[in-house]
Amino acid sequence: MKIYGVTGWKNNGKTGLMERLVAEFCERGLTVSTIKHAHHATDVDQPGTDSHRHRQAGASEVVLASAGRIAIMQELRDAAEPPLAELLARLRPVDLVLVEGYKREPHPKVEAFRQEAGTELIAPEDPNIRAVASNTAMALDRPVFDLNDTAAIADFIQIELGL
Repeated sequence: MKIYGVTGWKNNGKTGLMERLVAEFCERGLTVSTIKHAHHATDVDQPGTDSHRHRQAGASEVVLASAGRIAIMQELRDAAEPPLAELLARLRPVDLVLVEGYKREPHPKVEAFRQEAGTELIAPEDPNIRAVASNTAMALDRPVFDLNDTAAIADFIQIELGL
């Protein structure tokens, strides 16, 4: 599977870019999966549901299955967060896995950057960031795309990965 990341600081447009890239690559006929890293405690389950009650009772893993969706929830129970490589190994094969976050991992990435967010650009210090998608023009030693030009960003990623 080919892997490409979207990185950047909070409120710089990562999730919107991810959403648009997934749709763009799917329209191009590619199969796509995503991995999203969250720095905060997150829970896809709701208190009171049967699956939540199973987890609260101590289950290490709960599979919630229906005709339209399968969710697998794993409790780490004080174990270390699994590395990205381990999470990638759990995915079924697809043409492309887009990874949101994981700033320090060595896979190729595009950085989402909005000037008004007031954050520093990561790209100058990270050679794994192959391009920047920004809402402001800038001169860098790598390509800079308009943050909203999803097709051009997708073209760049597709060429980089040979898809």
